[in-house]
Amino acid sequence: MNSFKELDISPGQAICYSGFRKGQHPEHTFPSYEEVKEDLLLLNNYWDYLRLYNCDEHAKTVLEVIRNESMDFKVMLGAFIEAEMNNFNCPWGGGVYSESELELNAENNQKLINSLIEFGNDYPDIIFALSVGNESCVDWTDHYVHEDKVLGYVNMVKEQASQPVTFCENYVPWLFKLEKLANAVDFISIHTYPVWEYKHINEGIGYTKDNYYSVAQKYPDTPVIITEAGWATQSNGSGISANHVSEAHQKVYFDQLTEWTTEESIMTFFFEAFDEDWKGSPEPLEPEKHWGLFNIDRTPKSAVQHIIPKEIDV
Repeated sequence: MNSFKELDISPGQAICYSGFRKGQHPEHTFPSYEEVKEDLLLLNNYWDYLRLYNCDEHAKTVLEVIRNESMDFKVMLGAFIEAEMNNFNCPWGGGVYSESELELNAENNQKLINSLIEFGNDYPDIIFALSVGNESCVDWTDHYVHEDKVLGYVNMVKEQASQPVTFCENYVPWLFKLEKLANAVDFISIHTYPVWEYKHINEGIGYTKDNYYSVAQKYPDTPVIITEAGWATQSNGSGISANHVSEAHQKVYFDQLTEWTTEESIMTFFFEAFDEDWKGSPEPLEPEKHWGLFNIDRTPKSAVQHIIPKEIDV
């Protein structure tokens, strides 16, 4: 049931990678070739697969480094589509736009999908899968795109690129409103975050398993993978209790998740490689900034200290 082996993709460790360092931001300042190379040399000691979120300058640099430096990574590349509809249910009030903004977003989304296809065709030896969006259909998103429009993007990419095509989304929408998408994608990609749902670390891996199997059992004929699962290491209490996060908690979750998904051959992208201080609010302890297995200065946190060779200079 739900075997990813049907897609002829070898097992391996996978991680979400976004290389923005202190002072960098995806709207204006991107990591350099050498900075990306430093990151990938560090990650190459343990991980086989990378997930990239958008068809931008950063993705281009990552793909160039992998090709030029003859690295062994395989990449899942995404197109980060923006809101094409208002979502008045967004809890932080970020889901409301003018009609002109929504129209412009739709135009830009089509350009992103075109770029996704181009990247896939230009790097067929590196890019193993393509995703047409990220958390665009869940009820709390600030970049809502109707599932029928996402379905159109899926079909467009499948027609023009050779890689398997997916859509990355929280596990909940797959259970009640994404049936048409589930039938169209080559594999289903889910996100599961127990700590965002007020779970203690002792409940973490059990809750993750419940999330995964609920989707896998609903779609027994379609492979299901996890494209985001992780545990924050700091919080200011905004959405996540400060008592529920720490490096020790992250290590427990990382170890348990790795053991289970390896045993069950479930491809799982841990979220994420490095802390990113551009995310979320200006608060230094904003949890969005602290999901990395590595600090923003590239020093390893507790979860990965034992798998990073000491001779690697970070």
